[in-house]
Amino acid sequence: MAAGGSYSIVEYFGGDDGYRCGYCKHENGNFSHGMWSHTMTVQDYQDLIDRGWRRSGKYVYKPIMNKTCCPQYTIRCHALNFHPSKTHKKTLKRVNKFLSKGEMPVERCDEGHEGEPMDSVHEEGVRPPPEDPLKIDHSEVQDIATSPDTDSTNSTAPTTPREDAAPASAEKTSSVTPKPGNGADPNRPQCRKAKDIRKERRLQKDQQKQQETVSSTPNPAPSKSQSNQPKSLEEFITESLPNDPLHRLEVRLVPVSFEDPDFLASYKQSAALYARYQMTVHGDAPYECGESEFKRFLCDSPLEAETAPDGPDVGYGSFHQQYWLDGRIVAVGVLDILPSCVSSVYLYYHPDFSSLSLGTYSALREIAFTRQLQQQSPKLAYYYLGFYVHSCPKMRYKGQYRPSDLLCPETYAWVPIERSIPRLEISAYSRLNENAQAGDALALKDLGRALVLHRRTVMPYAAYARKRKGLNDEKEVEQYASLVGQTCAERILLYRA
Repeated sequence: MAAGGSYSIVEYFGGDDGYRCGYCKHENGNFSHGMWSHTMTVQDYQDLIDRGWRRSGKYVYKPIMNKTCCPQYTIRCHALNFHPSKTHKKTLKRVNKFLSKGEMPVERCDEGHEGEPMDSVHEEGVRPPPEDPLKIDHSEVQDIATSPDTDSTNSTAPTTPREDAAPASAEKTSSVTPKPGNGADPNRPQCRKAKDIRKERRLQKDQQKQQETVSSTPNPAPSKSQSNQPKSLEEFITESLPNDPLHRLEVRLVPVSFEDPDFLASYKQSAALYARYQMTVHGDAPYECGESEFKRFLCDSPLEAETAPDGPDVGYGSFHQQYWLDGRIVAVGVLDILPSCVSSVYLYYHPDFSSLSLGTYSALREIAFTRQLQQQSPKLAYYYLGFYVHSCPKMRYKGQYRPSDLLCPETYAWVPIERSIPRLEISAYSRLNENAQAGDALALKDLGRALVLHRRTVMPYAAYARKRKGLNDEKEVEQYASLVGQTCAERILLYRA
């Protein structure tokens, strides 16, 4: 239960039927468990995505990893330790060159990075359930014999590794035999090049300046004089931008709420951009990407907006990060801000700007945004990129945002991607955790403690089972509780009609 006293409420649908795969286009090879989320707290969703779940609108699904044609591994990037690759730097320079001088690259440099297919394939036949538990007045919901909160967040901000010192270059040795004579005085220092001496003096001066700054400032910001360090992501984002660029780019974060004036004011323009993107990039028919589909997939979110004393200033919940170029929206990143991460939901952009690699550019901006939020909320240290699909080559680009981890589908432990890829090269499905003895730390142990919502009353499943009339649903409830884990099963309400 959230701090404000609200529960997450879900209806479980199982996962026996196969659907068309958006990756390999197999007609019925995509298998996943699904549930409709009427409402969900950000902590519950954080815990669910750390068990391999993901949302599309209010539909929350978990691929059946050892059965589906294209196994999808949850991937997260350590935002604090991220350093842009050469490709990332080129993308940032390309965008800045366009903003500064208006130079648009001719060819598409981001081929294959246009993002995932819409997850509507997981929702075939799924519509909001006819009976809405949220019509219940929460003041009428009775708690009987509910177990105490077992919420515990294990995520901690990773420490930044030290930069490895560059190896000293090997000294050149001469093969020429020296002429006879007194030779060099062994008691005097070896001769050195004037260039090396000047370099050392500069370094000593820089170090002296740093020490003076540290002694005068209690918490100094890192300065450029400290740089043996590589440039930060933030420096690359703003590098070489003049004060009066030809084009002006503004990034705005708006909460996904029809009560928010900024969201409402930009809604029509945003929906039109989404339709144009889907038809041009993914080949959708107009009826597949109309306003109702846009609202359902990218505006209807089960997440409740929350604020916390140790949370970020913008709060938690679902947001649209809008990229405004010269007064019009050219791209939108749909994001969930959760207690331990920023989770990327979807990106859509104006096809006319595809040569600027906006998929890569927005991901880099979102990593920088995560780092900014982490300064306000230390445990919010990760950027989740959705699913990594190694069996689909065009989805492997997500592995370029390093350091990153993949989620083991059996133990739900995070495994560095460098250790995971060799296993995925052998088999599309793999238990990534190398520890053969490790298991699921949050595995279901007591089904009776799982919470259900029945006739406006919150009760443990054991109490519900005694009252239940009709068909025995224990097998279905046990499957659901095993997938969400013991902790979530004791917090999330499973709706029982």
